[in-house]
Amino acid sequence: MPSATALDALASRSSGLETGEYTRRLAKHGPNRLPEPPKRSPILRFLSHFHNVLIYVLIASAAVTAALQHWVDTGVILAVVIVNAVIGYIQEGRAEQAMDAIRGMLAPRSAVLRDRRRISVDASDLVPGDIVLIEAGDRVPADLRLIEARGIKAEEAILTGESVPVDKGTAPVTEDAALGDRSSMLFSGTLVAAGAGRGVVAATGADTQIGRISGMLGRVETLTTPLVAQMDRFARWLTVFILIVAASLLIYGYFVGHLPFADLFMAVVGLSVAAIPEGLPAVLTITLAVGVQAMARRNAIVRRLPAIETLGSVSVICSDKTGTLTRNEMMVASLAAAGHSYSVGGNGYAPEGAVRWREADAHPDEHAVLMEFARAAGLCNDAMLHAHEAGWRVEGDPMEGALMALAGKITREGGEPFRQWTRTDAIPFDTAHRYMAVLHHDHEDRACIHVKGAPEAVLALCADQRAADGGSQPLDADHWNGMVEDLAAEGQRVIAVAARAVPQDHTILNTADLEGRLTLIGLIGLIDPPRPEAIEAVAECHAAGIRVKMITGDHAATARAIAGMIGLKNHDRVLTGADLEAMDDAALAEAAVQADIFARTSPAHKLRLVTALQSRGLTVAMTGDGVNDAPALKRADAGIAMGLKGSEAAKEAAEFVLADDNFASIAAAVREGRTVYDNIKKVISWTLPTNAGEAMPIIIALFLGMALPITAVQILWVNLVATVTLGLALAFEPSEPGTMRRPPRPRGEALLSGGLLWHVALVSLLFSAAVFGMYTYALDKGHSQELAQTMAMNTIVVLEIFHLFFIRNIHGTSLTWAAARGTRVVWACVIAVTTAQFAVTYMPPLQAVFGTEAVPLFDGLLIVAIGVVFFGLIETEKQMRLTFRSANGAAAG
Repeated sequence: MPSATALDALASRSSGLETGEYTRRLAKHGPNRLPEPPKRSPILRFLSHFHNVLIYVLIASAAVTAALQHWVDTGVILAVVIVNAVIGYIQEGRAEQAMDAIRGMLAPRSAVLRDRRRISVDASDLVPGDIVLIEAGDRVPADLRLIEARGIKAEEAILTGESVPVDKGTAPVTEDAALGDRSSMLFSGTLVAAGAGRGVVAATGADTQIGRISGMLGRVETLTTPLVAQMDRFARWLTVFILIVAASLLIYGYFVGHLPFADLFMAVVGLSVAAIPEGLPAVLTITLAVGVQAMARRNAIVRRLPAIETLGSVSVICSDKTGTLTRNEMMVASLAAAGHSYSVGGNGYAPEGAVRWREADAHPDEHAVLMEFARAAGLCNDAMLHAHEAGWRVEGDPMEGALMALAGKITREGGEPFRQWTRTDAIPFDTAHRYMAVLHHDHEDRACIHVKGAPEAVLALCADQRAADGGSQPLDADHWNGMVEDLAAEGQRVIAVAARAVPQDHTILNTADLEGRLTLIGLIGLIDPPRPEAIEAVAECHAAGIRVKMITGDHAATARAIAGMIGLKNHDRVLTGADLEAMDDAALAEAAVQADIFARTSPAHKLRLVTALQSRGLTVAMTGDGVNDAPALKRADAGIAMGLKGSEAAKEAAEFVLADDNFASIAAAVREGRTVYDNIKKVISWTLPTNAGEAMPIIIALFLGMALPITAVQILWVNLVATVTLGLALAFEPSEPGTMRRPPRPRGEALLSGGLLWHVALVSLLFSAAVFGMYTYALDKGHSQELAQTMAMNTIVVLEIFHLFFIRNIHGTSLTWAAARGTRVVWACVIAVTTAQFAVTYMPPLQAVFGTEAVPLFDGLLIVAIGVVFFGLIETEKQMRLTFRSANGAAAG
């Protein structure tokens, strides 16, 4: 159908639907969402947590103990199996909830016309008949019939397999045209590679082309990273190793030690449970889920989870200026015409304020050039201003919002000046030519072209300039270049505006209509002050050993002025895109490291800068918002897309999306990334030593043919209650005080380092000494073997609690009030474990099950004292290590 017929068929019109009609259609057609992919049933999810080598061993052990009629042991083993499955089921549910929440935060938004006004809505709120405005970089939110198209190209590979972007237009095609030949349609899920236009929604949700294709309805992202997967594999191989050791001990104890099989078998089961870190993968996944949610609360949404590991090693952040380091609240501050300079007052995007010349209000009747500025600013513009209770808001590009406000201030026509002019054609802004051009007609037989863009790009198109008296005069390029420098030195973003009158029958706009045929109206200077929080965040990054580099398309002097305000290093040296193009790769690598400000850059320059910095061994985070930024975002170690002004193409290419486009959120994400890595390291550094410390006394006792200092059932209890509960507390640890004062960690740093292996050996040795010491002391004092084993069991739990407080501060001292105070989660876990331990020690029913006896007060205090001594030893060893490392670092420096 022709586009007009298509509008009629959908009972729509080019100005958009009315609110009442939209509400009726939403109730009829439902939200614009694809059907949810089928999920596993809760029962299957729960049963999947029994698919584990250790669980199989425990189930087999329960069967053996039942055959031996050791019913208490059977019950405890089965309790461990069931509780382990319940914990895994709960953490998996939390992880899926975290990912669902993030998918909700990443839901795309679309610009639509409703009630004749442009507004931004969630893509899920679209209905058939809506008029959608699209531009380069957008992901198409529904199947659209184009009614207006200017140079549109779409990437449709997900539907047609066609890898090259295809041209789109408004002309109808034959009814039996193949999907790839339907040039007047844009399909949901495809990407707009170039151009701009409008389309009417023809189908939503399951009725779209992509909705009809099975297997493309979405997938659930697995909550894991290479690090967690690596630790999962490590835990599996460690399990196999421990099972081989346990089988060897079983054979050795039965055939060499001649121990009773039933007791020996339970001891080996206890050893396996003690040594195998069965809860490690689950706790690591919870740690990751907590970190993802913490980042989302700080407006940094994680799209690809492995990038969390990268954040801790980021050494350079390359950031956009506008909206990221600055407020993105543009306001016109000055106008420069031939022979006249004006200052512009006002507040925010309100189209109210005075234009002044020589400290007096300037009126358009006396200054004809002002109305020309207003026409260029208001007509060469795709933004709209909306009045709200809290003030005026811009829908669209903030700079264009400021220009629309300027047109309102000059004309006194509010947020919609020049309504009598109708746009006939346009050349959208593109980084390749760096200007936007529009052709308008009115009802008085007038037609005019207006252009706005980078001053050098617009000046190159001009033949003359508007004189103060309204006439024209020869173009003085040197004068204008000097004015650009002056305005930019004041921190203003400078654009040029030009115009050309054309005949009434001129209805198509080509670049040939512009080249050397425009009249320059003048320059517009806009201010966008730095964000106060960005200034603090830049200082925080510098303290963390992270260099911050500003990459902007703005003029060099503007970039230098803003860089000085936000505290960038080397802010006197600015490299422009032209400078970068003149350098070979070796020179660029050197310059990229030394300079911190890059102005007048294109997306291609961003890609070269990332590659140059990486060639020097630096880990690079790069921000971007445009469709052309995608290669640089993909190349960067951590690509960060803007959530508010960013295109869907940029978000697809990035690992992170900033919900507020704020540089402070990048610094917060780095902090959270370091915290997640620290917490994963803490979980591993706590789990492996404590598991080894539990297992070592049993191994020693079996090899030496001694009575076990702690029974197998008690080891099962400790693992069930203490180990998993206390380890879980570390997943919720906040950032350590010095997190952002440490240099970035080396990218390839191994978690299972020599330092961790030494800590495992040290803690195992101290655990064994404490357990055997307390066990021997109890027997020497005349206590029964059951009481001696009860004291040994409580000693292990106390040591684990003290080890938890030690591990909470792996980069600093644990001997501070803040470290001792802990967190609510830590104390909740400690109180829960302590309560459970008192119950199993002093309650008769549990004493009968676990073979425990009540521990006397003095012996209980002695156990706590041993925990204090243990804490003192490992803390002293840590301080010696940190001091030695610091001294080595100072010597190297």
